[in-house]
Amino acid sequence: MQLALSIEEVRAYTGIGKTRLYEALNRGQLKAKKFGRKTIILKDDLDDFLESLDSYLPENED
Repeated sequence: MQLALSIEEVRAYTGIGKTRLYEALNRGQLKAKKFGRKTIILKDDLDDFLESLDSYLPENED
């Protein structure tokens, strides 16, 4: 895998929508870098973000 990904590449790789990615960026949950006008996300930062997400807990079925 590449060391850095564009927003579109992160979207395709994770299945997370562009709006939700920008929300995470604006909240400081996901780190990004700027290279000129291009926004890039380092793979390590993406891994950290994904690891920080809450685990899915199935609802109890009664």
